[in-house]
Amino acid sequence: MSKVITIFGSSFPKEGDEQYTFAYNLGAALAKKGFEICSGGFYGVMEAVSRGAIENGVEVYGVTVDLWGSEPNSFITREIRCKNVFERIEKLMQLGDGFVILQGGTGTFLELASVWEYLNKKLMDNKPIVCHSSMWKTIVEVMDKQMVYENRQSGLVKCFDTVDEIIGFLTKIH
Repeated sequence: MSKVITIFGSSFPKEGDEQYTFAYNLGAALAKKGFEICSGGFYGVMEAVSRGAIENGVEVYGVTVDLWGSEPNSFITREIRCKNVFERIEKLMQLGDGFVILQGGTGTFLELASVWEYLNKKLMDNKPIVCHSSMWKTIVEVMDKQMVYENRQSGLVKCFDTVDEIIGFLTKIH
């Protein structure tokens, strides 16, 4: 059975944008290592990672919600529809054997915080959480200091700069 990596990120990047290209390359590289992909199923990073994965022959899950009146991207092979954002985040977490958080806004921040809190409180099995971007690196550093202050486990979220580093980490632990 394949492992599923859930990808979180912005819906705004377009084809040709640096974030879109990074997500596409990540999806392709994960697929080549046998990982299936799960995302929010819409556009931007979600489309790019799905496209990279489907072009390399793996299952691509899109977990959607009817809040925005958008159609899912055409690169998902299995759509899972949810009633609201919180059900959607829960389903994205359930499906993922690991998580990669790419550049994004408050929605992506909510997804990172949810995954991190579930892991921190041991509400889910130990699963890898990986962030990419200088923004997340700063947030992770600040939060890890707070975790040390609170005498909680730090280092739960890893930050990497390249697709190769992310793939190397995920393949090493899976």
